[in-house]
Amino acid sequence: MSKERLFLFDTTLRDGQQTQGVQFSTPEKHRIAQALDTLGIDYIEGGWPGANPTDSAFFEDQPKTRATFTAFGMTKRAGISAENDDVLAAVLNAGTSAVSLVGKTHDFHVDKALGISLAENTANIAQSFAHLVDAGREAIFDAEHFFDGYKSNPDYALEAIHAAHDAGARWIALCDTNGGTLPHDIHAITKAVIASGIDGGRLGIHTHNDTENAVAGSLAAVDAGARQIQGTLNGLGERCGNANLTALIPILLLKEPYASRFETGVTLEALEGLTRTSRMLDDILNRVPQKQAAFVGASAFAHKAGLHASAILKDPTTYEHIDPASVGNARVIPMSNQAGQSNLRKRLAEMGLDVPAKDPALSRILERIKAREAEGYSYDTAQASFELLARDELGLLPEFFEVKRYRVTIERRKNKRNRMVSLSEAVVVVKVDGQKMLSVSESMDELGTDRGPVNALFKALAKDLGRYQRYVEDIRLVDFKVRITQGGTEAVTRVIIDSEDGQGRRWSTVGVSANIVDASFSALLDAIRWKLVQDGVA
Repeated sequence: MSKERLFLFDTTLRDGQQTQGVQFSTPEKHRIAQALDTLGIDYIEGGWPGANPTDSAFFEDQPKTRATFTAFGMTKRAGISAENDDVLAAVLNAGTSAVSLVGKTHDFHVDKALGISLAENTANIAQSFAHLVDAGREAIFDAEHFFDGYKSNPDYALEAIHAAHDAGARWIALCDTNGGTLPHDIHAITKAVIASGIDGGRLGIHTHNDTENAVAGSLAAVDAGARQIQGTLNGLGERCGNANLTALIPILLLKEPYASRFETGVTLEALEGLTRTSRMLDDILNRVPQKQAAFVGASAFAHKAGLHASAILKDPTTYEHIDPASVGNARVIPMSNQAGQSNLRKRLAEMGLDVPAKDPALSRILERIKAREAEGYSYDTAQASFELLARDELGLLPEFFEVKRYRVTIERRKNKRNRMVSLSEAVVVVKVDGQKMLSVSESMDELGTDRGPVNALFKALAKDLGRYQRYVEDIRLVDFKVRITQGGTEAVTRVIIDSEDGQGRRWSTVGVSANIVDASFSALLDAIRWKLVQDGVA
């Protein structure tokens, strides 16, 4: 039996830019559009031409995509013909093969927001879409507030979308603009729309996530007969976001009944790049990826409990609903005070350490982990620090060098431009091969910007390690996270540092102390030691 076609419509570049704190540059928009095209999205909505300089510049230099590149705008304004509306003209002049126009379908909004009659709003919709079709464009109606409008006045909501449909719109996207409609209502109303005479093959669904139901609502519309789904990467969007395509796409491709009934422009091979695409967007936004994100999160296939890890070793399907590799993700078995020996042996094996089941070192490692986590350590994410702990207990951790002492000073002073600046200076004394070495570094970078005491410490520590120096020169610090694990006067600080080397390897280390600088130094030491171990330094 042949599969039905579902069309995926991405609005990251328009709806996603409405997210608080998000503003894409034109080069970033190009990068995202190419990633979406590679993934296999059918429609890429680029933004609103003429609405702001970034969008205008983007449409002047449109990306070349296999996907249908789409401009967004609004239906013509009251009292102006479609041919003479300069806002509508700017959208058409962008030259895209498809155009999506938003229009009111809720009588309340027509009355309060537009201040015109229902009949005039209907005429504006019909004339706008007739104008698009006459211009040879694929026309898409973004039926704003449709579900709320249908619940308030079903006759008018249907009248509004039929006006666009009858004028030649290819798609009618039913919008849950406020995000408050639950899936069962979306299903019933979509069914009613189809019963009114609009074929499901011309219906789309556009949901918002204000009740955490955007994905479920989109699937409910598909179940009812809609054949286009609109959403954004990582669920970006105003307020609580839009339907998350990084969840919807793998559901459609891997979960029944959708996998058997439908096909999309995304292939199973392209699906393997989904996690990479998701993290690319977070990288552009300078955001830490959400670990608990379905399918693509770092914790989506993490098995912390000992019972779970034991079962995973026998058959991954015991606690995994899909193969992590199918979406480009990976299984993680972190170490924690909930870990059992099977969990521990699995993690050690991944490090290349084959430890027999009855080796007494296993119990010692677990006890040490539990004791240290009681002090505030966390090895869930700091896998490199865990590896060093395990190697130390197994007698497999060389003593590369010894830190004899270190000191950090922080000074606030006026510079030559009479501006107050901060400057940190670190002194580190290490002993390598019986010889003491003293290194001093400041926190100022080559541009004259203060990078703080931890940066000064790292530069001093990695400045002169004797025969180990060449192994650590390509290390750079890429993330720094601080957590206070106890309150009041007995506060304990936990620091997790992410490091990366010239080979692209990335690892995390942890340090704990009542002093944030001391906790940071402990994590820095682990970062360097782990690098030396990985490079096979004797």
